Amino acid sequence: MTPRNFDILCSIVRNYIETGEPVASRTISRGRKDGLSAATIRNIMADLADEGYLAQPHTSAGRVPTPQAFRIYVNSLVRGRILAGELHRLRSELVQFETVQRRMEHSSHTLMEMTRGVGIAAAIPTSSQTLDHIELIDLGHRRVLMIVVTHDRMVRNRVVSLEEAISPDELVSIRNYMNQAFSGWTLSAVRSELRHRLEQQSAAYDSILKKLTILCSRGLLDIDVLPEVHLEGASNLVGLDLHLTREKLRELFRALEEKKRILELLDQFLEQPVGEVTIQVGLGDAHPSMRELSLIGVAIALQGGLYAKIAVLGPMRMNYEKAISAVLHMGQAFQSIPA
Repeated sequence: MTPRNFDILCSIVRNYIETGEPVASRTISRGRKDGLSAATIRNIMADLADEGYLAQPHTSAGRVPTPQAFRIYVNSLVRGRILAGELHRLRSELVQFETVQRRMEHSSHTLMEMTRGVGIAAAIPTSSQTLDHIELIDLGHRRVLMIVVTHDRMVRNRVVSLEEAISPDELVSIRNYMNQAFSGWTLSAVRSELRHRLEQQSAAYDSILKKLTILCSRGLLDIDVLPEVHLEGASNLVGLDLHLTREKLRELFRALEEKKRILELLDQFLEQPVGEVTIQVGLGDAHPSMRELSLIGVAIALQGGLYAKIAVLGPMRMNYEKAISAVLHMGQAFQSIPA
């Protein structure tokens, strides 16, 4: 593609993003400073259509960019520089929340507000997640509230029912034993060491270890398989011309309600190196109802063995510059907060 044709194609995409209407050659001609006539631009648009970059919905209408044109356009965007003021603002908001869950929830809401799209934030624990401390609370009737906090400030709560009661004093002993012996250990290392100690110990800790093993069998340390996913702004897709039937629109919203589906979407399309923004135009490979949606996101590594993905989901004719900037700033703000 010649530089002139590329410039005209980008003008068509930008105009279509702003108006949502087919773009006429006269519109592009009026916006240019080089004096190209509408007839010349019309010929260029015909060439771009032959190459698969433009489509003509009606005989007398202008042209609309195809997904191929959007991909060319978004790949040409210069990744905006980080604004120190914006980064400081977002970081100041995030540090007010003590847990990763609350920070993720706030991030998805903020991305939604910044872009008017769908804000997505997911925290994905890894095998290197390290233990900070645990709390064990007796709820009566052989029920125990197990609270596990990792060094990345991720908090997991679970209420379990036991076949054999564990007294409040025993719960305190188990808590103290865990916090003194294993704070700073990876969760996988804690599980391995507990198995080893149970085989070796026989004196004072024997009773504690046996009852700790019962709690572990009920999922005390099984938090590394439970990602935290927050999505906000799905209602912003209502009213957009996504060319979906009513049933397909229902399928889209059902898909967005499934955390597993969102994680699959992020895994499928956010495969770039950590910290590098990914732009995927058209998500039909993930779900037929998403063929006219785009995803802009970034993967970040957090302290304490946590992996996070920050993204914006929106219509193909979204404001890409704004979405890229929002994702970049939010990702860096999140990453800059110490565990």
